[in-house]
Amino acid sequence: MSTHSHQIESVLLRSVQDVLSRGLNDPRVRGLVSVTKVDVSPDYAEAIVWCSVLPHEHGDLSIKGIQHAAAWIRRTVASRVSLRRMPKLSFRLDHSLKKQAEVLSAINEGRQRDEELRQESSDESSDAATDQSHEQGQEPMS
Repeated sequence: MSTHSHQIESVLLRSVQDVLSRGLNDPRVRGLVSVTKVDVSPDYAEAIVWCSVLPHEHGDLSIKGIQHAAAWIRRTVASRVSLRRMPKLSFRLDHSLKKQAEVLSAINEGRQRDEELRQESSDESSDAATDQSHEQGQEPMS
């Protein structure tokens, strides 16, 4: 992929994000909508705009509302940026942020369980050392 493609994707990402952040007059679009990525076709005729919606339960309905407003969004972006050919925009729901959050949550749960197990094993080993020192008539070491 060329530098030119990356530049166009970057410009489109910022411009579409700016238009969406100002809000659409569609009751289906609810929650926080973020543009995560833009993929432009090699001939620059089409662009897929990947969006993330929080909370996740509003995602499908919000994307339908955004897709319905795609022509208006395209015209608005075209008036703001200077491109020889403004690509046709299609919007898709990006599930990658949700998956990343699930993975991070699982990692944190695993860390907490490991810490609890370490804590329990260190408590058991210190209890065993105390019991052993009492059996030998020694003072416990602190």
